[in-house]
Amino acid sequence: MTWRMSDKRPPIIIDMTPEGEFRDPPPPPAPRGFEGFVTRLGGVAMLVALSAGGLLLAAVALLAIGILLPIVLAAGTIGAITIWWRMRKARARGESTIIITHIGRREG
Repeated sequence: MTWRMSDKRPPIIIDMTPEGEFRDPPPPPAPRGFEGFVTRLGGVAMLVALSAGGLLLAAVALLAIGILLPIVLAAGTIGAITIWWRMRKARARGESTIIITHIGRREG
């Protein structure tokens, strides 16, 4: 099978300097006139949209904290009162009141 260059696309040109280094392709021309204005307007619109999205995300996070914080505080208070009540009853019965906060692994 023989490979031939396609007529549908231009041939690839490798531009080299006399020292043997490759040259970078020239940058595309900057849009001018109405196209340049629309390009800048689109960039500004994307910046505004991303900023608004960030502010919205921060507002949702604050709302979630505002809703969840009282629930967490109430649950913690109920848990602390329950532990206090059980320890009080255990002391009244003369039982030991040891609270285990960490169970470590034994070496061996």
